[in-house]
Amino acid sequence: MRPAVAAFDAIAPIFDRHFGAWQSVAAQRRAVRQALLREFPKYGHILELGGGTGEDAAFLASAGYRVLLTDPSPTMVALAKDKLRPFGARTAVATGEELEDFAAHYLSTGRSLFDGAFSNFASLNCVLDLGPVARGLAQLLKPGAPAMLVLYGTFCPGEMLTEVLHKRPDQALRRRKRGPLPARMAKHDFPIVYHRRAELKRAFAPWFVLEKQLGIGVTVPPCAAEPWISQKQRLLGVMETFDRMISRPLALFGDHVLYQFRRTSWQ
Repeated sequence: MRPAVAAFDAIAPIFDRHFGAWQSVAAQRRAVRQALLREFPKYGHILELGGGTGEDAAFLASAGYRVLLTDPSPTMVALAKDKLRPFGARTAVATGEELEDFAAHYLSTGRSLFDGAFSNFASLNCVLDLGPVARGLAQLLKPGAPAMLVLYGTFCPGEMLTEVLHKRPDQALRRRKRGPLPARMAKHDFPIVYHRRAELKRAFAPWFVLEKQLGIGVTVPPCAAEPWISQKQRLLGVMETFDRMISRPLALFGDHVLYQFRRTSWQ
């Protein structure tokens, strides 16, 4: 089990209870879901990468989409399977690093291609090389299908301010650093990478074109501002309204950035 997978596997039993109460997370999730509903064809066949305990998959499945949730953590997938059972959505254990192998096995069973794919809340930042992700998605998506990938932004003023206020100035510019960086969760150490826009475009060409970026959490603060911001409902509501207004022109200042790729019709 890869270090990042071990960390999320360890925190899986308390993941919903811990993060589900945070209103900043809920606000950012709403923004992502609105974007998914705009782009995915109604009742489409959708693939989720790094779906965790299935919150977003359950939302889409309840809206009539046919969803296959994948995640590298067996415990996350087990929890998601229980949550998604009423909706008939499917689950599978799969890592981003091995998505090509997953795609080959999936297609060997005669199953149909997907109408869209997405990954929320930076699960792909735990994948150091996005090449296998791009090649796997190229096999799994129909020509013209969208791939909606939400990763950490690399220049987040909200996090910079929060880290300074928390007296952690050494962390304020963390996202500007390149290459694998140390992270820690549930007493597990693992590396993450803050992928740049240019790196993403290179990894996904020529199978995908980058159509646009949306800032997720430009004014809505990052989870580092929790639990304080969850107690300021009115302020958070104003921030969420501003986020909708400036999410595209100021996309690269978001806590997260939604990169909207489109599968090309040529290899």
